[in-house]
Amino acid sequence: MPSEFDLIRRHFLQPTPSAVLGPGDDCALLVPSAGMELAITTDMLVEGTHFLPTVSPELLGWKAVAVNLSDLAAMGAQPRWLLLAGSLPSADEEWLASFAAGLFACSTRYAVELIGGDTTRGPLNLCLTALGELPAGSALRRDRARLGDDLWVSGLPGRAALGLAHLQGRTQLPPALATSCLAALQQPQPRVELGLELRRRGLANAAIDISDGLLADLAHILDRSAVGAEILVSALPQLPAGVALELARNCQLSGGDDYELVFSAPPGARSAIGELADQLALPLTRCGRIVEAAGSLRLLDADGRPLASEQRGFDHFA
Repeated sequence: MPSEFDLIRRHFLQPTPSAVLGPGDDCALLVPSAGMELAITTDMLVEGTHFLPTVSPELLGWKAVAVNLSDLAAMGAQPRWLLLAGSLPSADEEWLASFAAGLFACSTRYAVELIGGDTTRGPLNLCLTALGELPAGSALRRDRARLGDDLWVSGLPGRAALGLAHLQGRTQLPPALATSCLAALQQPQPRVELGLELRRRGLANAAIDISDGLLADLAHILDRSAVGAEILVSALPQLPAGVALELARNCQLSGGDDYELVFSAPPGARSAIGELADQLALPLTRCGRIVEAAGSLRLLDADGRPLASEQRGFDHFA
């Protein structure tokens, strides 16, 4: 039976040239680049809450990294380093090899180094901490939305929630749609390039990633910025065909696990944001605006009339 340290050496030890000292000691040693602030985030994935027991360990490895990088993307930070802590039911080398392959596929894609962590025996639970850098004072923060800002959303929110509904038997998606929705759920693409460009070009005032649902996460911006918002539902990305309208709309507004970005930007940035969408080959949809009524979030139809919605998103303790 391999020891804990044998497993780490075999599956998770890779070169870390950007760290002064990487895995193998009590702490890693890092030197941030001159003039940069560190952005630090942590996210936990628990079996049965964040993923199904049947998920591929390789896809789980990818997602464990991606959900953390998505937080860095929302602040416009350049990802640099990762720490991995996890509890495992057993020392299953085949499972670990597959998980590590997914983890390093994602970390390599975004030039991030795994610099340390911890393992123990227990129910399957994975907790990653991601560290990034950005110039001092330049972060895209939740408390910077301004009255009159446009609201934008990236990608096609709701696809991940539809994929989960498909897996749970709450709907039966057409084959092509099922493939794209399951990919959105199991292998999300953190919008790192988008976050970096929004910050570098000074296009966005505030941003957040969609982990608990578009409305729920937008509400955090409204709370921190002491503003309100109006969402024009008809302006949101077109809902996929072949799905019950109510389910599709609820997934779009309140489904979690998309890891797209919602951001506010002044109206004068519209042309530049359109050019950025073309450059990144990523849909960026203007879907609402920031208004004065602090904390209020209204959904409007195509004629500007209020729509009722009790859906707000995922809450672990609701």
